Amino acid sequence: MTALDPAEIFRTEAAELLACLEATLLDLGDRPEDRALVDTAFRALHTIKGSGAMFGFEQVAAFTHDFETAFDRVRRGEVPVGRDLVNVSLSAKDYIRGLIEEPEATAPIIGEAILAELEQLLGTAATAAADGVPAASAPPAVAAAAVQPAGDGWRIGIAFAPDVLRNGTNPLALLDELRDLGPCTVVPRLDALPELPGLDPESLVLGWDVTLRGPATRAAIEDVFLFVRDEMVLTLEPAGLALPDAAPPEPAEVLAPAPVAAAPVPPAAPPVTPSAAPVAAGSDARAAAAARRAEERPASSVRVEAERLDELMDRVGELVIAQARLSQLAGLSADPGLKGIAEEIERLSARLRDTTMSIRMVAIGALFGRFRRLIHDLSRDLGKPVEFVTGGEDTELDKTVIERLADPLVHLIRNAIDHGIEAPGRRAAAAKAATGRITLTAEHVGAQVLVSVRDDGAGLDAARIRAKAEEKGLCAPGAVLTDQQIYQFLFAPGFSTAATISALSGRGVGMDVVKKTIESLRGTIDIATEPGGGTTVALRLPLTLAIIEGLLIRVGEGRYVIPLAAVEECVELPAGERGGRGRDFLNIRGALVPFLRLRSLFGAAGEPELHQKVIIVAAGEARVGLVADQIIGNHQTVIKSLSKLHADVATFSGATILGDGTAALIIDVGRLVGGGGGEGARAYQEVA
Repeated sequence: MTALDPAEIFRTEAAELLACLEATLLDLGDRPEDRALVDTAFRALHTIKGSGAMFGFEQVAAFTHDFETAFDRVRRGEVPVGRDLVNVSLSAKDYIRGLIEEPEATAPIIGEAILAELEQLLGTAATAAADGVPAASAPPAVAAAAVQPAGDGWRIGIAFAPDVLRNGTNPLALLDELRDLGPCTVVPRLDALPELPGLDPESLVLGWDVTLRGPATRAAIEDVFLFVRDEMVLTLEPAGLALPDAAPPEPAEVLAPAPVAAAPVPPAAPPVTPSAAPVAAGSDARAAAAARRAEERPASSVRVEAERLDELMDRVGELVIAQARLSQLAGLSADPGLKGIAEEIERLSARLRDTTMSIRMVAIGALFGRFRRLIHDLSRDLGKPVEFVTGGEDTELDKTVIERLADPLVHLIRNAIDHGIEAPGRRAAAAKAATGRITLTAEHVGAQVLVSVRDDGAGLDAARIRAKAEEKGLCAPGAVLTDQQIYQFLFAPGFSTAATISALSGRGVGMDVVKKTIESLRGTIDIATEPGGGTTVALRLPLTLAIIEGLLIRVGEGRYVIPLAAVEECVELPAGERGGRGRDFLNIRGALVPFLRLRSLFGAAGEPELHQKVIIVAAGEARVGLVADQIIGNHQTVIKSLSKLHADVATFSGATILGDGTAALIIDVGRLVGGGGGEGARAYQEVA
């Protein structure tokens, strides 16, 4: 096994905590009165500080400690939460990330400036609050309860989930931290303790009732259990003025109701026993509920290195190829036993393939969450209020597709805000809401995923785009072009309609990157726009890049695979069309569908088959037929990349190995149809 690097473990966990912190801070900007968000941000900072110190990241621990100390004033309700505070906190989060990932390249002066700005903001906010402006982070009663000590101490009920020991928590260490806050009387709850033969040493069945005397605040007590609050039930009640100062309470007084009539009781004493019993009973009930939830909750996930998943996928791909070879041999054999085994292996390999592919599938919501910060910063820098709306976050895609989809979406969102959404003044003149909207959605469409980026801006100006294209020589003046053809100029290298070059646009690079990346993923791009209503850019992507369902065909002596997701139907080529060459048309139920003769495109030798087949495929909004000599059938296609020598070949997206060991090229339907087949013959010759 590979030894785990502790520093790498910390970096991985810190990345998750920082992502949580960023999302929480962005939510806090929208809901500054939500105290739960403040607590969540503080817990993330506290965890990063503690883990950083433990793993030797001293700079991280020191900066986070100072940041946490300043942010604690927000948590205590002393200062309100505002946009400026959220922006500075996001800068502090970025600085922490830099200290973790590239500590040598992170200048300490940046951290000092961030802390100075944070202190200035907190001081200004505190002064405003003192002048009568209420703090927005917590209601006055909640803030007072958090920072005010109880009169004579606290009664604390502690009940952990049974599996807390397995997670590395030491309850005794937490009790020792409580003792540091003041004198404590600790009484264990033994009612759930089983007999010795039934005792599980790894399962916690004890609870505790603690009486803490001294000036400790509720916030200080809750901080002791900061990291285990999700795995316990904690009850806190002021001890009351009548709490005895010297003699500790008897165990019976805490664990069970004491008989009231057994002895005369001083007037101040009755609140102690009756109140302790309900607290203990309520704590036990909540502890039992927490225990049941913990026992019912299965293990949520196991972290596995991405390289291992890739290796597993490669092995499954080789197994699918071997299974195809076995099925082919079984088809040539008359042995029924061999046929039965081949069918069983085919069934098992199909299940293993589906399971492995499902492991690689990741919800796209994890990618969508990254863009909240991007939109927040762009909205601030451009002075355009923007609302970010997402949908279909549970839609799953192959992890490789999601990783490569990030950059195209960044460019699309930047363009939508910079070029699409108007400035507040222009929106007001157009009777639009002052706040623009960016909508990012994902949904399954057949065997593909449709990812859409929509803005409610001014829409595309086809005349302006055409004029720029003619200026750059991309089209001839007066050429007849549809709007969709004009919009495709946006993806040309170096094309931009921006009047000036800025940090965001003007160089004509972004959309070119979008097109190249989406095409490398075997996807397509569609654009829809409404003047004054906005623009939608739709990306159609395959679910996976590893194994696909394909339609195996024969053209001459060569065999090819067409992705089954692109196939709509198959028909026979009419007799009157068999002798022609080039591009012709078919009448498919009243609709004219152009078709391409693959024999001509690929330069196939020999005579064509008497009964040729036409495979009708969809490429974006277009339907095109591909004429082949024979349709062999469905094929589980393990995609193999072409060599670097053929990286510029556009007609084929890859290759696969068939059951007999020969190779079959995978046709890139979008590029073949989009290019009209003009490059097909040359591309075939280059690969062959």
